[in-house]
Amino acid sequence: MHTVQRLTLEDALIMLEAAEAEAARIGVKQTICIADDGAHPIALHRMTGARLTGVEIAIAKAFTAAGHQRATHLFNEEPKGPALPGNEAFGIQHMHPGRFAAFVGGFPVVYEGQVIGAVGVSGGNGEQDKAVGAAALAAFERKVAIQSA
Repeated sequence: MHTVQRLTLEDALIMLEAAEAEAARIGVKQTICIADDGAHPIALHRMTGARLTGVEIAIAKAFTAAGHQRATHLFNEEPKGPALPGNEAFGIQHMHPGRFAAFVGGFPVVYEGQVIGAVGVSGGNGEQDKAVGAAALAAFERKVAIQSA
């Protein structure tokens, strides 16, 4: 038996607030999804003016990061990205049609070495999505550090 840590709605709201602040700072309208360890959304926020398609994309990115326990951009990074043509996971996105995102914007939330959830970000370019995701993860880390102090 082992103990399972879970993200709470409070955690998700702190992460959303930080992600939205970073998106506003860099001038991009984002949709942000925070999911639990089972890849189910806890919180979803589409900034005013963000694309309608971003909702499903952010959910898919969070689903992929939580379910596969890795950042989504790692599937396509050169030269050995497993989802690139000729590599072992080429076509993996077809296993969960519409739910698996093998591109930038999904990030696992790790606590004490365990993936306890994920962040999915959609609306910017790859660097913008990474920056907004990093802000969400940093906010969670600050919350954990404060609680541990």
